[in-house]
Amino acid sequence: MKVLLNGEMVQLPEHVLFVSDVLNHYEIHDKVVVVEVNGEILTKLEHQSTRLADKDKIEIVHFVGGG
Repeated sequence: MKVLLNGEMVQLPEHVLFVSDVLNHYEIHDKVVVVEVNGEILTKLEHQSTRLADKDKIEIVHFVGGG
């Protein structure tokens, strides 16, 4: 399926069905992230239950420390 991920249209592998799968695929599942799907901010618990569909708009923001 194709989704708009952080402003870029990407083709996701067939096994990527849920938001948590996207985070695992891009190896950011261990980071503190905020995920928005189609304008709706998800809680961390919703990452595993939110199923994606073709042409969904996903925004993922993760925090980087520094100083």
